[in-house]
Amino acid sequence: MNGSAWDEQDAGVLRLPSGRLVRGRGLRHPLDPDAPTPSYGLYLLGEGPPEVPWTSHWLRWPDFRLPADRGEARSVLTDAWERSAAERVEIACGGGRGRTGTALACLAVLDGVPPERAVAWVREHYDRRAVETPWQRRYVRRFRPVR
Repeated sequence: MNGSAWDEQDAGVLRLPSGRLVRGRGLRHPLDPDAPTPSYGLYLLGEGPPEVPWTSHWLRWPDFRLPADRGEARSVLTDAWERSAAERVEIACGGGRGRTGTALACLAVLDGVPPERAVAWVREHYDRRAVETPWQRRYVRRFRPVR
């Protein structure tokens, strides 16, 4: 990992099996003023995200649901995973559990975790209540890297 990586001890930071670090966060929780800022943020919300001073992408993803455009979701999740090799990538939704956990589980699949194990893996390493709905769990099980 280079000097632009997250500190693994910071809140919400997840180390993927490859060693890549990503941060999951709930936007309803204020950002710690002493914490580093992302270089890229992927925001999973039903409505547009707040303005941020770093590069970001908004993926329309209503609360407790699935991404509005599955093709776009696969593309931006792959981009976020690729960026995480050299950048501080943040994945965030309103509360930081359901949509964020689902997206982190998809990043884990991209990183080599079998899709049928990815939800349990994220619950073990990020938040025990991540990936909140049956359809979010099914989405992760069916998620496959673009080849």
